[in-house]
Amino acid sequence: MKYIHRQIEKKVKQLVRSFPSIAITGPRQSGKSTLLINTLKGYKYITFDDPLTRGRAISDPQFFIDSLGEKTIIDEIQYAPGILSYVKMKIDGNRDKKGMYIFTGSQQFTMIKNLGDSLAGRIALLDLLPFSVAEKKESVKLKTTLDYFVNAALSGSYPELVVDPSMDIYSWYGSYIQTYLERDIRSLYHVGNLRDFQRFMQLLAGRCAQVLNLSGFAKDLGVSVPTIKNWLSVLEASRIIYLLPPYYNNLGKRIIKSPKIYFTDIGIVCYLTGIRDKTHLLQGPMAGALFENFCVQEAIKVFFNQGQNPKIYYLRMGNNLEIDLLIEKSARSLIPVEIKLSKTPSPGMGATISRFRNLFSAFDIGKGFIVSLAEQTVPLSRELTAITFDDYLKEIARVTA
Repeated sequence: MKYIHRQIEKKVKQLVRSFPSIAITGPRQSGKSTLLINTLKGYKYITFDDPLTRGRAISDPQFFIDSLGEKTIIDEIQYAPGILSYVKMKIDGNRDKKGMYIFTGSQQFTMIKNLGDSLAGRIALLDLLPFSVAEKKESVKLKTTLDYFVNAALSGSYPELVVDPSMDIYSWYGSYIQTYLERDIRSLYHVGNLRDFQRFMQLLAGRCAQVLNLSGFAKDLGVSVPTIKNWLSVLEASRIIYLLPPYYNNLGKRIIKSPKIYFTDIGIVCYLTGIRDKTHLLQGPMAGALFENFCVQEAIKVFFNQGQNPKIYYLRMGNNLEIDLLIEKSARSLIPVEIKLSKTPSPGMGATISRFRNLFSAFDIGKGFIVSLAEQTVPLSRELTAITFDDYLKEIARVTA
């Protein structure tokens, strides 16, 4: 099966030359192991998904580490975190050597806590999400923004779905979510009622691109607000969802301070909400929210693929001023973006950007952009441009450079 190159490869190679160890986290099946095996030639590969390998590591960690050699990829490290203190001793005894151990894991909170405690100062951390639009274009013929959006929604972005077009998408997502619930949620997070948790995922999917309302979810599901917070942290830790924070850096106004909910793959959203065809996708009640989720998920990937935390926010104020996306270039320097599911962007679509610019003149607010289905970048005014999706991604990439 042909390997599709990942944008994060450059960062991986750079960090291997700079740190004794690296950890790559991300959702299950996002391609972490495949990336490392194809990018880091000459490394030994082991996985703790194998119960025999895991058993040897747990029963005699010192002997296990000594037998690995100096360049090893260790997959699913969260299943044997006890070896990390021995890894630390090995690294400390060879401080001049770089790229000795490369770890992967699917549960970010658990894994990062263990790695942070054991290997502080000795490890670099990266996140790998499912394929970006640019990565998918290596193997799938996608020409327009509409193509990008429809493909992401109805075919998904997980590598297995991209490389095998004959895959039954609906069955794959059903199996994926069931495996996720059984292996990760039940075994690692001790969530009590998996049926309630799956119902929570469905409710979240139906409210993607909306401001988080904890009490609303608690009421709908008949559980407590702390339970909802715990479930959210599980989904966020697994990189299934991303909570987009509000921007309220000294604005001094009535700002909505709850995050907005986005999924890192809108294919899961469509599965959970029963959207299975193009007509339902583009003409159904969730069309605008799904396009917004798509634009935000791709922005997140640009940052993660450069090894950076996303510098993106949204703004909503009590006076009905809302900006879909604020990209932070530097402190108090912002690029405002409006996301519209339309092929004919107009100056009126940028009215909130103009209001934002007038209200916060003390900020350095760059040219505003409207991201839509239009296939040409066209200036709408001196301070507003209707931008193609490809150019939108380039603007974000400039911030990460």
